Amino acid sequence: MSGLELFAAALGVIAVWLTVKQNPWCWPIGLVMVALYSWIFFEVKLYSDMLLQVVYAALQLYGWWQWTRAGQHHDGRQVTRLDGASMLLGLGAGAVGSLVLGAAMAHWTDAAQPWLDAALTGFSLVAQWWMAQKRVQCWPLWIAVDVIFVGLFVYKDLYLTAALYALFTLLAVQGWRQWQADPALRA
Repeated sequence: MSGLELFAAALGVIAVWLTVKQNPWCWPIGLVMVALYSWIFFEVKLYSDMLLQVVYAALQLYGWWQWTRAGQHHDGRQVTRLDGASMLLGLGAGAVGSLVLGAAMAHWTDAAQPWLDAALTGFSLVAQWWMAQKRVQCWPLWIAVDVIFVGLFVYKDLYLTAALYALFTLLAVQGWRQWQADPALRA
């Protein structure tokens, strides 16, 4: 465990807690966190996770804009549900992305866990995209992904990051509960 990992983990907790509370400051804080984690994952040869952090950086900017400037009156998004077809399309995109990235990582790199890391990356991108759009279904997907990430990080001796993702799992449960109770969702 390094000081950098500790600082990135602290920022991660703050960012996810702010996301649960629908506070748009989750996005710039998350941007700093993902920049730090991209370096951490590079050092431990989790290349798909490193690339995921780079994409997260772009999604942090997108989410910040969506939450603060999108909508008819430029007042940000409200919590909504995905329809079944959109949900299946997103999960299908995550699966295809996982297979393509896994094959690339297995063939062209010395990645530690190319297939698992790629699958977690593919589905994390879907969850992050849904979160940026304030889709309530982001939370159960985050729960599933985060639980698996905990095991991967324990395997890679990233115990603080494993603890962080365990906390992310609990925050995702809380986020799912709070977003389902959002008045905009019931309207």
